[in-house]
Amino acid sequence: MINWDPVRTYALLSLRGADLVLLEKEDRLMEIRLLDKHTDPSLQDHSTERVKVVVIQGDITDYPTVLEVSRGADLVIHTASLVDVWHRVPEKTIYAVNVQGTVNMIDACVENGVQYLVYTSSMEVVGPNIKGDPFIRGDEDTVYNVSHEMPYPKSKAEAEKLVLEANGRTVNGGAILYTCSLRPTGIYGEHHQLMRDFYNTAVRAGGYVIRGVPRTTEHGRVYAGNVAWMHLLAARSLRENPHRLGGEVYFCYDDSPYKSYEDFNMQFLSQFNFRQVRVPFWLLWVIASVNDLLHLVLKPVCNFTPLLNRYTLAVASTSFTVRSDKAQRHFQYRPLYDWDQAKARTQSWVNTFPQSSKPS
Repeated sequence: MINWDPVRTYALLSLRGADLVLLEKEDRLMEIRLLDKHTDPSLQDHSTERVKVVVIQGDITDYPTVLEVSRGADLVIHTASLVDVWHRVPEKTIYAVNVQGTVNMIDACVENGVQYLVYTSSMEVVGPNIKGDPFIRGDEDTVYNVSHEMPYPKSKAEAEKLVLEANGRTVNGGAILYTCSLRPTGIYGEHHQLMRDFYNTAVRAGGYVIRGVPRTTEHGRVYAGNVAWMHLLAARSLRENPHRLGGEVYFCYDDSPYKSYEDFNMQFLSQFNFRQVRVPFWLLWVIASVNDLLHLVLKPVCNFTPLLNRYTLAVASTSFTVRSDKAQRHFQYRPLYDWDQAKARTQSWVNTFPQSSKPS
């Protein structure tokens, strides 16, 4: 957790793939507690003489655990979430983590007298929608046809709504709870599972990468280290200026280039010399539809969950980019890592992928 002096402040933080930039940049930081179901004890090695890192194993769906861990706190960063757009996780489980877990966190804040809550939301609470409506250089006030079908974006939208509605609630002791929400626009960086999946799929296909998304498609991306940095700035400013940030949402972004997910991934995987095969978009749609049908037919005997389905195809082929200065205006957010640094750090990780898997 994060502990600011003289006020004891704790944050529940679990930004996987990002280094603990928080330790480097907050002079008043004294303690960080990390609550996670699957813990990494080595994170405690980030402790310094001034900053203590405590790793706690626990489940956000278990209210007594959340209540105990947040006891004595006055700031929480709530990042826990189940991300699934492939039908790999039961809908009931997704809602238990993303919605009920958020309810637990809010209730624990109220019961323990916690005054500040920063929530990690997602751009998918807005879109892209499955209808393919573009969102070009949008901001937090841009009107968009929000249309959700998958449990993940539905659950994130519901959880964000709960967090924002909790702003202004009275907590035990008579203080006020202030909340805000950050919406990352496609996180990448070290240990990015989707990039590894993209690589593994190409290897299994004998070194071939199927391309079919329109060349004009653009997506906004944000480096994990900048996501962590933005959370810290928002948390600090929420305490210092609660009436400005309370109840607000902010897109979380940086200066990473606008490219399709395919093009963005391939710039890191070019060293593997994968053969790129372009197919008509209609063929991808047919394959995605067949995959969805097979998922339903095979459900009684196995869980068929390929990366490509109609939802992931709609997301991949729909431009969704953000251009907003709201976070800069409200709490002076600027990326901690520029594009060259983010690219180099991500590339160093990609370079650890097995070189023997290169196609001949």
